[in-house]
Amino acid sequence: MTAMPEIVVPASSLVVLVGVSGSGKSTFATARFRPTEILSSDAFRAMVADDEADQGASRAAFELLHLAARRRLERGRLTVVDATSLTRSARSSLVALARSSRRPTVAIVLDPPLEVCLERTAARPGRSVAASVVRRQHDALRRALADEPSLASEGFASVHRLTDPDLAVNLRIEPRRTADTVRGTAGTIPGRTSRADRR
Repeated sequence: MTAMPEIVVPASSLVVLVGVSGSGKSTFATARFRPTEILSSDAFRAMVADDEADQGASRAAFELLHLAARRRLERGRLTVVDATSLTRSARSSLVALARSSRRPTVAIVLDPPLEVCLERTAARPGRSVAASVVRRQHDALRRALADEPSLASEGFASVHRLTDPDLAVNLRIEPRRTADTVRGTAGTIPGRTSRADRR
């Protein structure tokens, strides 16, 4: 019997979910983390503008999200950012935020097929994302995964890429408190190929 793939997350780390709309980030987070650990960009837009789809509120929403993340990390609390995080600048600001609190950052990339993401966003009740937007996001993710230096060398302690939307993944919270922010490993699940980033 094949063992279930496992992702290990340090208890005091910042977890950055990366993925296009409809990739399953919120579902993944809700199933595996406490509600208080999850900082959702949609939730902060709703907090600011009473509308999670109001992109005009994004700047203010992310200011609050970053402030909440900083305060949690200062206390050594596990923090999960649920946003697309498709640009290098978006990811680097989060890595820098965690580093300022001497906390490691883990990236979990939700990367199911584009067709799956399009189907999910089209089926969302009350709020759908235009197919053209999802396609642009998908192109941005492809660039992020293909660029050199790679996403794994952006300062993440580890990077995990999930390509099968139906794959059961065991996420284990590592209780050992660590301030290690050294670049680490990257892997794709399934296949569980991994490499050490030796930059």
